[in-house]
Amino acid sequence: MSKKSRAATRRSSRNTSPVATVTRPAAAPAPRSAGASIGGRPFEREFNPDYTPVIKDLKRIGTLAGTFFILLIVLSFFLK
Repeated sequence: MSKKSRAATRRSSRNTSPVATVTRPAAAPAPRSAGASIGGRPFEREFNPDYTPVIKDLKRIGTLAGTFFILLIVLSFFLK
């Protein structure tokens, strides 16, 4: 028979002890504010980032990569 792990013995000892239950009175629901949504969470702003600088950088990188690629092809004809 295999040896019980420490975690298994701790779990079994916790389950055997009596647990005291605490009852709390039901709280009245909080009044809704004007900015609350149906789920009770406030409305969040719509995430709408501006990527125009990123697009400019990607176009510049593409242009440079294409230029270097064509330059390598042209040089391969002359450097045989």
